[in-house]
Amino acid sequence: MWIANLPPFIPFFIGALLLPFLPNKARYFTLLIPILGGLNLFFGAQDGNWHVIKLLEFDVQIMRVDKLSLMFGYLFHIAAFIAITYSLHVKDKLQQTAGLLYAGSALGAVFCGDLIGLFIFWELLALTSVWLIWARRTEKANKAGVRYLIFQVLSGVLLLAGTLVHYQTTGSLAFDFIGLESVASWLIFIALGTKCAFPFLHSWLTDGYPEATPTGAVFLSAFTTKVAVFALARTFPGTELLVYIGAAMTCFPIFYAVIENDLRKVLAYSLINQLGFMVCGIGIGTALALNGAVAHAFNDVIFKGLLFMTMGAVLHRVGHVMGSDLGGLHKTMPKTTIFCIVGAASISAFPLFSGFVSKSMVMAAMIEAGHEYLWLMLLFASAGVFHHAGIKIPFFAFFAHDSGLRPKEAPTNMLFAMFFASALCIFIGTYPDLMYSLLPWENTYQPYDITHTLTQLQLLFFSALAFVWLNKMGLYPPELRSVNIDMEYLYRKMLPEIGRSTRKATSAFGTSGRLMFTKMVSYAPRMSKTSSYSTAQTAKRMAAILAIMLLLGYVTKMI
Repeated sequence: MWIANLPPFIPFFIGALLLPFLPNKARYFTLLIPILGGLNLFFGAQDGNWHVIKLLEFDVQIMRVDKLSLMFGYLFHIAAFIAITYSLHVKDKLQQTAGLLYAGSALGAVFCGDLIGLFIFWELLALTSVWLIWARRTEKANKAGVRYLIFQVLSGVLLLAGTLVHYQTTGSLAFDFIGLESVASWLIFIALGTKCAFPFLHSWLTDGYPEATPTGAVFLSAFTTKVAVFALARTFPGTELLVYIGAAMTCFPIFYAVIENDLRKVLAYSLINQLGFMVCGIGIGTALALNGAVAHAFNDVIFKGLLFMTMGAVLHRVGHVMGSDLGGLHKTMPKTTIFCIVGAASISAFPLFSGFVSKSMVMAAMIEAGHEYLWLMLLFASAGVFHHAGIKIPFFAFFAHDSGLRPKEAPTNMLFAMFFASALCIFIGTYPDLMYSLLPWENTYQPYDITHTLTQLQLLFFSALAFVWLNKMGLYPPELRSVNIDMEYLYRKMLPEIGRSTRKATSAFGTSGRLMFTKMVSYAPRMSKTSSYSTAQTAKRMAAILAIMLLLGYVTKMI
């Protein structure tokens, strides 16, 4: 009955190709793709390397099955089922087709066996996911999508450059441990770090995700960054630099999330915070740490997707998710409120919820590795998560002051998707052994000992006490109708100013300047034959400078 070793991306790609030609009601058939695809993966996949195709002079392996790829394969099928269910009310086939292609690209990336295959699916992730932002069809979404795509394509270019240099120096394209030992490895490392939202390379996430459609943000939260986590676990486990990068990622988003008014942007910062725990686990490199990173990636897709779904439901019914203008929604959206609280408890690592059984693995591994100071950073980050995601999101959206808004409850399909994700959060949190049995490395960790449980309960209690006290004293940052920027300053302020100056400079040339540029380009090859070396080179450089100025002016106008 099952097709042995069928590459998991194929059913998603076939479904995406058929969907535009089918009637609107046929969108319900897309639910069968992750269900049947997941069952086929569970029963039909066999460990080993399968399906090699010839691409130019390279043999590209599109199916490599081991416990690491299977773990992410199961996860991505679950995430696709939840996201597709959540989006069933949408009649926009652009979003549905892009979602299927995006999920398929993520599956292709985690099952490919070499760096060429990874590059192909890496770029497909970028090209398919950006439509989930553009599908919002607003000016802000269009510009955010362009900025998002620039980062994603740049990541792909770096990955390709690193792959080619790595192949030239080692003769290997194996998608295995690489380590930071060469220029090629650094190029690949930065490429993966860009998609994993490393500090200073993260603004595409906090800029793009809040501008996506309500359903698009659920897809986006599940795949891109988790593929990057998978790739880091495959190529750079035990790289100590990742421990420090991950610790920074857990802490810096907290300060922005606490003062941010757009609640979906709060969740975007929170996503970077959770990625930091995964990156720390990969950097430590022990079996406990790597299992913790993978387990937390598994849980984060579900509980972060749940929180994005609750805010998407609010956006769908109210039209915005600004904390300053919400509140009191629990009166008419009680089910969404309950699901949001479940997601908040999970991300905050309450005992009996999914975040507790994975985050504690990374924390324990950090202590075992002797990084006491970094463990304190993770402890601070855990308290911060409870503040901005565990309390702020449900409090300001559904409680706080009564905004007077009385929207309808979310559509049935949205509620079912949120219910399914909530049930998984509770089931994994209360019975983690099933998830632990799927982890790639040997695992003997037991989360529910007295030390871990009491420590976490104390942390949550004092964090809640601090929130109440700050709020009562009027010291907690208020929800203001403003835009907060971090690394976005480069393209929100600096680049537009450079672009305006560049356009003024180039427009000063007028028609004669453009003619001069054209003549320089056409005469440069002839000058190189008839003139001195320095004259020809000067002409080429001037033409290149003019071209760069024109291009820069155009790009900054777009973004």
